[in-house]
Order: sequence, then structure tokens, then C-alpha cells
Amino acid sequence: MTDETCQHSPEGSGSGLLRPGLLGPGLLGPGLVGWREATERALYGEGGFYLRPEGPAGHFRTSVHASPLFAGAVARLLTEVAARLGPGPVDLVDVGAGRGELLTGVLAALPEDFPVRAYAVERAARPAGLDERVEWRAAVPGRVRGLLFANEWLDNVAVDVAEADEDGVARLVLVRPDGTEVLGEPVSGADAAWLARWWPLSEPGARAEIGWPRDRAWAGAVGALEAGLAVAVDYAHTRQTRPPFGTLSGFWGGREVAPVPDGSCDITAHVALDACALPGAELVTQREALAGLGVSGGRPPLSLATSDPAAYVRALARAGEAAELTSRGGLGDFLWLRQRV
Repeated sequence: MTDETCQHSPEGSGSGLLRPGLLGPGLLGPGLVGWREATERALYGEGGFYLRPEGPAGHFRTSVHASPLFAGAVARLLTEVAARLGPGPVDLVDVGAGRGELLTGVLAALPEDFPVRAYAVERAARPAGLDERVEWRAAVPGRVRGLLFANEWLDNVAVDVAEADEDGVARLVLVRPDGTEVLGEPVSGADAAWLARWWPLSEPGARAEIGWPRDRAWAGAVGALEAGLAVAVDYAHTRQTRPPFGTLSGFWGGREVAPVPDGSCDITAHVALDACALPGAELVTQREALAGLGVSGGRPPLSLATSDPAAYVRALARAGEAAELTSRGGLGDFLWLRQRV
């Protein structure tokens, strides 16, 4: 797969779509489905991208992979949640766990006698060699008491895409396995209601990802939390920052490629995280959230280089990793949706 053939650009996004009116009734061609169905099949169907042995880490780098400081911050967050809940063991649920990298890091960062029950929620099979303390599940457990953490999970909950036609009518975008798109029927029902509330389309060529499946997925995850904190971390946007042409894209081998729903690449889109938020939730940037958990990109004092050169080098390395996790225009701009129960 190459990204030169059909990748969307902001200026031309949707401009090459075939129009139903040009093809005539019943002539849209074979294999056309909405992006939600196509993505679900490409990522999680037989031979799906996310079921491959290498896992997500083989193709893109998240905050978890960028530095162990991220897992250390989650460990501190878990201890804060435990202190609020009082005596007894607490649950740590990692939704969209990949191959268990975050849980592995958090367990290593916690005090040895910390009473925690760790759950990995992931549709792929349990990886070999994972810490035996981690329970591997296909769904969020019920009656969670502790911290439910979803890092870059919602962006891979499949959604449909809409585009406004020449008359400003929002239509469903249909796609073939090779990535070719066609405008379908006008959106209706839940799709139309969600767009009207959260991401209205009127200008011809404007696009949006229809986010209600993510809203529902997040509400379901939070609904399993009996007491504690639920956190969703993702590259996201709010009503004031909606991208005019959507964000649907693909990733493979560490680079952005055309979103082709044939199982050959990741398919993702930024999250309308304000739409997911339940009453009482708060949205903060990752930069703000990590600062509150002690992750700072400040350089260590130069005096340390004289008194303890080895400690200075270690502190300098940590500062560099922290700077990446909190950088403006990068990982620091991710949004954290925090929901207390």
C-alpha cells in the first residue's frame, strides 16, 4: 500500500469522490459500505490489523512507548484514587491494552505491596510472557473500584463519515476495500441527530466523523465503574476546534498513509471528546494532567553535573522524555477526559 494514490489532503478532501447522481440508481458498484463497517472489518475481522502479532507498537508510538514516565504517572494517579477510596484493594483497568505495555509499566512502578487487581481489556489474544497478575479480558469487568484508563482507545472505535454535497446536504460516505469513496444517501436518524448537535455540516466538501458510537462506548465503560476515576486519553478536538475536513487517516510502519480498509493499515480518526463527556467530567490537556502528576520537562540544575555526574545524566534523560510527553504541538496536546464516580 502506498500513500501517494488516494490519500486525502485538506484542500481536496472529498473532491475526488464519485457522486451517486452521476452513476445513476443502483450503479454504485460492489463492495461499498460505510466507513464504520469497513473499519471494523479491517481492524478486527479475520486477519484484521489489530489482531496481528506485532500489535499497535509495531506501527505507531504512543505516550506509553515514548517513556516509562507515562506509566509512572498513571501509577501515581492510581495511588491517589486508592487514597480517596480508602482501605482495600483497587482495580486498574486498561481499556485498549495493546499488548499490555501500560499495565506492565504501572505494575513495575507501584510499591511492591500495593493491593491492585489489574485487568487488560483487548480484542487481541493475550501475549506470551505477560505478568501473571494481569487478567486478560475481551470486555470491561463489572463493578470496578479504582481507575479505568483508556489510552488511545476511542480513536479506534469505528465511526462513519459524512460529507456535505454541492447543496450542503450531509451524506454518508461509502468506501470500497481499495479506499475509493462514493457519496451515499443523506444521513438520518442517530447520525443526523449527532451531527446536528456536535458537528454540523453545511459547506460543500466539509466532512465529519460521526461520533455517537464512541460516546456510547465511553458511557458503557464508565458505567462499569462503581467508584473511582475513569480517564480517556486521545488526540481529540472540541466544538471550537472541529477540523473542517475531518481527520480520518491510516498508519503503517510508523508513518501516515492513506486510510485503505483492507486490513493492511491502522485506520483512525481524532475524537470529539467533548461529545463523549458525561455530566461532571473535565477535559484537560496531557501537558496539564502530567504536570499535576509530577512529570516535568525542566532541566536538572547544572550544579548536579558537578556533584553527581551520573545522576545529572539520568535526570537530563528524564527531562527529555518528559518534554516529549508534554510538548506543545505533540503529545502534550492530547486531551484527557476525567470522569469521577
